[in-house]
Amino acid sequence: MDRYQFETKLWEQGFQRVMGLDEVGRGCLCGPVVAAGVILKPCSRISKDVADSKSIDEKTRIRLREEIKEKALFWTVQKCSPGEIDEINILKASIRAMMRCSEEVGAEPDYLLVDGNRFTSSVIPHSCIVKGDDKSVSIASASILAKVHRDQLMRKLHKEYPHFGWETNVGYPTKEHFEGLKNHGYTKHHRKSFKLRTEKVYKESNS
Repeated sequence: MDRYQFETKLWEQGFQRVMGLDEVGRGCLCGPVVAAGVILKPCSRISKDVADSKSIDEKTRIRLREEIKEKALFWTVQKCSPGEIDEINILKASIRAMMRCSEEVGAEPDYLLVDGNRFTSSVIPHSCIVKGDDKSVSIASASILAKVHRDQLMRKLHKEYPHFGWETNVGYPTKEHFEGLKNHGYTKHHRKSFKLRTEKVYKESNS
């Protein structure tokens, strides 16, 4: 698969700051939804291992993250909090987090490649690409940055809230996560608009 197909066409058309956008954490019960934006140097090449972050083991993702940061023309990681998710819904929050990437100081993208089939109106021309995290090198790069960032964040939170298995499930719905919710209640990091299967509120002194 030529993961440079979209970028190459745009570079040939004269676009110089093509930003790939992706997000992670939409299906989680807690934590923020995290998006990343990556602009690669026109006609540059990056490791052939760069692909959909879900298809790469963690050790490789961490290695690739450093290469992406080093070689990218620009990169950024942004998020929307659980409170924002509850207020505007997860789809809109995911799009908002990606928009924050495109609007970050210094980004100045002239074209956006967006993973998925939904985005928002923007003065910046864009294309939505279904399964773009495996078809576009810049979207794949964004998926890696976003996933590594979010996984590390959730594992850090696990040290404060050890009852939900966040060190392994990173906030996704698992048997252990639901057991923790049932026994200890939901925390300030949980998305109250999601089906948490409990009305109990977590007591911070438990942690």
